[in-house]
Amino acid sequence: MKSKDVPTKGPALATSKASSIVMVNTGDGKGKSTAAFGTAMRAVARGWKVCVIQFVKSGKWKVGEEKAATSLGVEWLTIGDGFTWDSKNMDRTEAIARYAWTVSKEKIQSGTYGLVVLDEITYPMNWGWIPIAEVVDVIRNRPPSVNIIATGRDAPADLVELADTVTEMRKVKHAFDRGVRAIRGIDF
Repeated sequence: MKSKDVPTKGPALATSKASSIVMVNTGDGKGKSTAAFGTAMRAVARGWKVCVIQFVKSGKWKVGEEKAATSLGVEWLTIGDGFTWDSKNMDRTEAIARYAWTVSKEKIQSGTYGLVVLDEITYPMNWGWIPIAEVVDVIRNRPPSVNIIATGRDAPADLVELADTVTEMRKVKHAFDRGVRAIRGIDF
C-alpha cells in the first residue's frame, strides 16, 4: 500500500442514538445466519431477551448455535419444514412458513424482546408465501426497543430499503464446491 493510500482520517463520528435498528444479512455466501446468531450472543451478554425464529430449518436439524443459545436463555423456535426440495407436500410447507410468520409477528409486536432474528425469512417472502409488504409494515411499526435481524439470500428490495444495516455475504469459494460435506461444529 502506498503512503497516499493509507487513511489518515477515520470515518465521521456517529452523532445520534437509535432505540433499535433493522439489520439484513443477505447474499449468496455462507455466514448470514451465523452472523445473526453471533449478534444474538452479544445481545444476551448485554442482558437482552432474544428470540430466534427459523423459517426453513426443521427440528430434524440439530445445530450447534441452538444448543448454545438455548442454554443461555434464547427463545429458539425452529418452525420450518426443511429444504423445499425435500418437501413431500408443498402446501404443508407453505402453511408452516405462514405459521412461522404469525409467530414472528406476535414476538415482534409483543415488545418483549430486545432482538428478534428472522432466520431465512427472505425465502418464503420471495416465494410469495408471506406478503413482503406485510413483513415490512410489521417491522417498520415494531415497538421502539425491538431490534430485528432478517437473513436469507435475495433480500427483497423493500426490506433492504427499510433496513438500517445491510450486509451482503459474497461467496469467493466454499469447500462444498469441492464435494466436502458440511462439518459439525463448523457448518452446523
